[in-house]
Amino acid sequence: MISLFAQEELLKDPKTVLIIVAGVFTLFVVLAVVFAFFKYGNIWLQGYFAKADISILSLIGMGFRQVRPMVIVTAKIMAAQAGLDISKRNGISTQRLEAHYLAAGDVMKVINAIIAAQRAGIDLDFDRAAAIDLAGRDVLDAVKTSVYPKVIDCPDPQRSGKAYLSAIAKNGVELKIRARVTVRTNLEQLIGGATEETVIARVGESIISSIGSSAVHEDVLENPDRISKAVLERGLDAHTAFEIVSIDIADIDVGDNIGARLQADQAEAETREARASAEKRRAEAIAEEQEMIASVALNRAKFVLAEAEVPKSMAHAFRSGNLTSVRSGS
Repeated sequence: MISLFAQEELLKDPKTVLIIVAGVFTLFVVLAVVFAFFKYGNIWLQGYFAKADISILSLIGMGFRQVRPMVIVTAKIMAAQAGLDISKRNGISTQRLEAHYLAAGDVMKVINAIIAAQRAGIDLDFDRAAAIDLAGRDVLDAVKTSVYPKVIDCPDPQRSGKAYLSAIAKNGVELKIRARVTVRTNLEQLIGGATEETVIARVGESIISSIGSSAVHEDVLENPDRISKAVLERGLDAHTAFEIVSIDIADIDVGDNIGARLQADQAEAETREARASAEKRRAEAIAEEQEMIASVALNRAKFVLAEAEVPKSMAHAFRSGNLTSVRSGS
């Protein structure tokens, strides 16, 4: 045991203090390395043997930055094994993966999309894939749709609630049509491009317009491909996130004769108008007849009043002597 006096003498020596501080610091570093190895050693070994180029210090830094190291290491291992560039300058570096993770992006989906695009011969770099992912689009599904085109219904019953499009030819006959549109993702316009709803709306509008320009509905029934070709030539996929591969008429049925029904409704409306006009004229005639009857009654009353004045005039003539003088003069 070293006495207190001896300890005080040792502490007075600067070399001794420096040795103690160095020993404490070394012990702290050793403990930190041991702790880091126990916590991140397994992950680091996976990355090391897979040549993922991830240091133990990067893993420790991820812990402080609230980044899940397993996600970043797995992503870099997949990229390395797939032959992608994982260099720090232009490749899929650890810092770029961490940045995308901290931006609330799906790192694994981006890496899977880049690998799938590489296998399919599609040019898709990390920056574009990350931008597509951060824009809210499913980048992996976009790559799959670019490789394997998908078919969407027009109209879509789940979105619009309608099972068919209703179009009317020039002869007034309604046609009920259901089309199927085959689209492929356009990665160049995926950011900022219109979605499937726009494509469905444009195709439906063009089909209705094409049928409306047909003289008779029989022309559409005989050559439904003419409608699909005319719609396809309009370039409906402009400024959208998709490229229309084909438009096929899946089903077409004859509906009501809207023109005949409108003509019948118009004829009935004209009949009602004619009846109303005749009823008006009849009412006017009855009113005029009643006015004439009233006029006759008024004239008759005037005549009666005039007759009533005759005796009064004769009496006045007798009193004034005019009636006698007239008789004597005659």
